[in-house]
Amino acid sequence: MNSAQKHKKVEIYTSSSCPYCVKAKALFDKKGVVYTEINLQSDSEREAMVKRTGGARSVPQIFIDGNFIAGGCDGLYQKESKGELNAILGL
Repeated sequence: MNSAQKHKKVEIYTSSSCPYCVKAKALFDKKGVVYTEINLQSDSEREAMVKRTGGARSVPQIFIDGNFIAGGCDGLYQKESKGELNAILGL
């Protein structure tokens, strides 16, 4: 893990039955990025906050250092393909 990355706070808001959440987490795992997973099915208050902040109703919702990065797996992989994700993570 890069020393800059260890200071990034990565949160992935998920749902138990979401295959796209699994795919998003796999990308972070591949990069060696430590993240916190928050399952929205058991936390309606956080679910409402994520909808307000991220603006999307789908999962996964990804935040890095409190900033909304991507709603859905496609947005995350678009950032990855453009090289933007590594820059955001400090990798």
